[in-house]
Amino acid sequence: MSPSSLHSMPSIHNKPQIIDVRIADEAHGSHGYGIREQILDGLRKPPGSKSIPTMLLYDERGLRLYDAIATDCKEYYLFASEEEILKSNSDAIVQLMHARDGEASEVANPVILELGAGSLRKTTHILLALSRLASSSDQTTAKNDEKRITYYALDLEKRELERTLTGLMSTYGNDLEGKVEVKGMWGTYDGGLKLVYEGGLSSRAECEVAHDYLSHGADSSCDRQARKSHRDVSPRLAYSNSRSSHSRSTGATSLAPPSSPGTDDGSKLSSPPLHLLFLGSSLGNFDRESAVSFLRSLPLRPGSGDTLLLGLDHDNGKLKVEEAYNDAKGVSKNFAMNGLRVAGKTVGNEILFDSGKWEYVNRYNEAERCREAYYKSTCDQKLQVPESADIISFLAGELVKFSISQKYSDKDAYPLFTSAELRPIMRWTDAPGQYSLWLLERPTFTFPLLKSPKPFCVPTLEDFRTMWKAWDTITFGMIPRSMLFTKPTDLRHIYLFYLGHIPAFLDIHLTRLLGEAHSERESFKNYFEREIDAHIDNPSTCHPHSEVPDDAGEWPTLESIINFRERVRARLARLYGDIASGKRQLTRKVARVLLMTLEHEGFHVETLLYMLMQGAGAPGGTLPPPGFTAPPWDILAERWNSIPPPVEPTVTLGPADVILGHGDPEALDDNLEVRFQDDNVEFGWDNEHPARKVLVETFRIEWRPVTNGDFYEFFKGDGKEKVKLPASWIEINGETRVRTLYGPIPMKFAQHWPVLTSYDDISKYAGVKGGRLPTEAELLLFSDRFESGYEGDGNVGFRNWHPVPVTTGGEKDTGKGHNGGVWEWTSTVFDINDGFIPSKLYPGCSGECVDEKRRVIAGGSYATIPHLSGRRMLRNYYQHNYPYPWVAGRVAYDL
Repeated sequence: MSPSSLHSMPSIHNKPQIIDVRIADEAHGSHGYGIREQILDGLRKPPGSKSIPTMLLYDERGLRLYDAIATDCKEYYLFASEEEILKSNSDAIVQLMHARDGEASEVANPVILELGAGSLRKTTHILLALSRLASSSDQTTAKNDEKRITYYALDLEKRELERTLTGLMSTYGNDLEGKVEVKGMWGTYDGGLKLVYEGGLSSRAECEVAHDYLSHGADSSCDRQARKSHRDVSPRLAYSNSRSSHSRSTGATSLAPPSSPGTDDGSKLSSPPLHLLFLGSSLGNFDRESAVSFLRSLPLRPGSGDTLLLGLDHDNGKLKVEEAYNDAKGVSKNFAMNGLRVAGKTVGNEILFDSGKWEYVNRYNEAERCREAYYKSTCDQKLQVPESADIISFLAGELVKFSISQKYSDKDAYPLFTSAELRPIMRWTDAPGQYSLWLLERPTFTFPLLKSPKPFCVPTLEDFRTMWKAWDTITFGMIPRSMLFTKPTDLRHIYLFYLGHIPAFLDIHLTRLLGEAHSERESFKNYFEREIDAHIDNPSTCHPHSEVPDDAGEWPTLESIINFRERVRARLARLYGDIASGKRQLTRKVARVLLMTLEHEGFHVETLLYMLMQGAGAPGGTLPPPGFTAPPWDILAERWNSIPPPVEPTVTLGPADVILGHGDPEALDDNLEVRFQDDNVEFGWDNEHPARKVLVETFRIEWRPVTNGDFYEFFKGDGKEKVKLPASWIEINGETRVRTLYGPIPMKFAQHWPVLTSYDDISKYAGVKGGRLPTEAELLLFSDRFESGYEGDGNVGFRNWHPVPVTTGGEKDTGKGHNGGVWEWTSTVFDINDGFIPSKLYPGCSGECVDEKRRVIAGGSYATIPHLSGRRMLRNYYQHNYPYPWVAGRVAYDL
């Protein structure tokens, strides 16, 4: 039986259970007073700004008309595209959705909640896949009187819910029996989400009394706001309970990761795994700011494995989008005009709006990537408001907005997810590339988007706290205690050193800045001030560094280091509090120290990770990142293999002047007569200065860095005996695999990633190919024009814990994209520039590394924090034969 037959079958099951989650308040009263006032408020606005709420479209008749649009109108590609994805991928979707459901020590039956369920035709594919998953699951068997999985369909109209759920069970009840229990929720998004937030899904009994529980609740300002412009919109809910977004504790007791990363209240044991469905590109009905607020409001516990399956329509061009909402049969027009009838009925007169005096206007705003829908008054007219002396006037040609449909390109989608503290686990796209389903989770931490226009001046305390969450996730969740006293390589200190180095560096600079004593224990500065950075060719030669014990028993204990770290973090928080209260002035020096110490933590978290990757997957070695769903390599590889290469392999650039460096005289920090204004300052490291202009002659450069696949062919062919096996690879039983923080994976899964190898070996590859590596100025010229960055779809800031295939050089957006999430080698030798002045705050930062052995690298990897990767003039550097960092290279050619 096909899903399209769902509504024609007679009922053979009991009446479906529907939970009333309406919130009884003025805005949702039975007489419609609240929505009536919203209609009138919108119509009383001046010409050019009148509107009525979108939700008026979705009465019982409107829902059926929408169903007809989706199923009978070929122009409305959104429904068919989404259904195509679900038909082909439903089993993979539900397997990934439930991948972490069994992680808790006490397994609870998962809950699926669909927001705005509609006809259930597409959802059927998910439900049947869930039943297959339940049949094959090895999870703990549920009690005999309970189902393994409970599905809730939430929608506004009770009779439509009864009809669609009855049809569903009539057709598929036998398939779902004993595996998936199907129920309805009658109400708005706010009502359903409030039930979840307040623990209403934790037990069957609580669900049964949901209506009584909610009907006495406080008025929801979120819902009142929602009804002004959307079908059913819920900006961030302010409820605090078992599903709120608690951040992980940084206290000294967290010596091992909790069972539920990202929570501190044990909610994973009391709340079932939650998986939300929000299909049909319904998020497009929100303006972009409200879309972020709504997604942030969803009750997904950080690091828990809760997921959201979200449908988003792409930016498909003016003609296609406008046709989608104005079909040849006129069903879309009837759907729209029905909303005008409902508006009149709600106000008090169903024929208040004479349909002969109104037209449906549908247009696509290409610049904003937004389809807009209006009612157009065909003549001057006045309407008498029922039961009122009010007269509302309309001019001929005046527009009344009633709906929007935002479209999401990649440059819209990734910033949306980041702002909402979500990350993609997987993405599925229809064959023509018009529409995507995204499976998202709320990870343990998310770095926010950089604030414009000057994000590189004064970091906030929240910037540090996010950085600390990343450190705690790695140090508590990925390093077994047995590894703490081991060295990743002979060129580095033991892992325990890095746990002490980060707070010690911060404490040393706070002590110098504030003129105060060191945090207890002062002796830690001697152990942890500076890490070792030995020369590869002669490890006995290196710059000055901390003298550390040779014997493990002489090191400070882990507990003492954690306690020290907490005291230093508290010290920094007090500084921010003193600045906020006016007790301490925010000077240039204070601001510089704050940015320098944040960036220092960012540099070193990546250093720690590229060392940890060498032990990932080995017995007793590095553990996978907790609080993030492990990548489904086989499914991802299928998607990656489908990414088309650039039409042309290279792009020609230049001649052009490129500005390197920037003016940031540290000497001004001590001049109290220079007023600090954070809107005109961008701090940096001493080697980035001064600003200078460089002429870049015409050259060609590859759109994409050298991949693992490219380099493997070279390694086995022309480069045999010329280059070494990259440290990012490993040979296992004769098979070359690629290292990841999840353990080594087959080359076929990572063949399209940029290869991570030394400058020496990638230079040999470039030379054999007839080219060279680009200079710092050449690579910067390319990046300025084509890199999308963290504000776009750039793979930095822990969006993933691994590289991905490169996207620059694609057909859309003039070739703009990302480089896969890697640093890139340049041929520029790291040196000081004319006019260089060593930093007083950190005098050994750059000068000690000027030795002709290091090459400048640019960009940032998947584990580079946005404060670093987004700073254009940042210069990083590594020794030319250092094999471990996450640095790739692309080939440039002279012309």
